[in-house]
Amino acid sequence: MTSALSTPSTIPAGALAAGPQPVLAAPADLLLRPWEATDVPVFLAAYRDPEIQRWHTRRPASEEEVRAWFDRYRQDWAQEEGAHWAVTRGGGDVLGRIAMRGIDLDDGVAECAYWVLPAARGAGVASGALTALSDWALGEAGFHRLELDHSTRNLASCRVAVKSGFLLEGTKRSDAVHSDGRHDMHLHARIRGDEPSA
Repeated sequence: MTSALSTPSTIPAGALAAGPQPVLAAPADLLLRPWEATDVPVFLAAYRDPEIQRWHTRRPASEEEVRAWFDRYRQDWAQEEGAHWAVTRGGGDVLGRIAMRGIDLDDGVAECAYWVLPAARGAGVASGALTALSDWALGEAGFHRLELDHSTRNLASCRVAVKSGFLLEGTKRSDAVHSDGRHDMHLHARIRGDEPSA
């Protein structure tokens, strides 16, 4: 059973899906664009990287599974449940992934997630993409709050979050299962009006 809201939705239903998923520009010629069929091999290869495997327990096993994920990504946008981008250099070479998941239009809240390919690490790709996504989401798209969490052992992800203006709000004890057992997770958030740190 669902109940009627006593307050208006932060983002009206249909506002996101009324148009195509946007392409977002970021500094250093970064471009966030929806995933394309030609990205399947690089996406699959990314999940064979030990660092990505370390922090992401859900991963595709075949190109067919990647194509199914991409289909789901398109459905997520159409149903206003999520948005998934390839982080690219000028729209071409894929450098990483960034996404908004768990979209709640009523409260204007979503969760962010990202990874970067080994060759692109340490060059500001993740923080540039996260900042661009956040600026769009908390601005034009109308969200009020974006959250992300990461293992307390994932220091690189913590640096990306802080650099992109996501304040550390606390630690969720024993919150997530990784391949080596349960991990405490840092919770970060950026709300409308917050500015990136760098």
